[in-house]
Amino acid sequence: MVRISSTQPRKQRKARYNAKLHQLGKFLNAPLSSELRETYGRRSFRIVEGDTVKVTRGDFRGDEGIIDGVDLEKGTVLVHGVTSTKVDGTEVPRPVYASNVQIVKLNLNDKIRQERLEAKK
Repeated sequence: MVRISSTQPRKQRKARYNAKLHQLGKFLNAPLSSELRETYGRRSFRIVEGDTVKVTRGDFRGDEGIIDGVDLEKGTVLVHGVTSTKVDGTEVPRPVYASNVQIVKLNLNDKIRQERLEAKK
């Protein structure tokens, strides 16, 4: 994906729609909580499985949970505890857009991720 300098919404949408799979991860950033913001000196960071997040928009606003899964193509995450009930009574996970959650606790098991986080300090 070429860096886009256009401000036209149609071109922004087209770039997101036509982005390759390895580029879609860049769209999965979520804002950090105020405590993490002060600690690491950055405003947002990429979401991965194992992060603890708080839902900030929608029906589940205020709910906290651990990220169970990430869907790159749709730009959504699955938060543990955020579910919908089907007509037959079974619970199914409800996807939430990455921009509608706030990272409360980071999963720092990955050394490369930890280095990337510390590099901005």
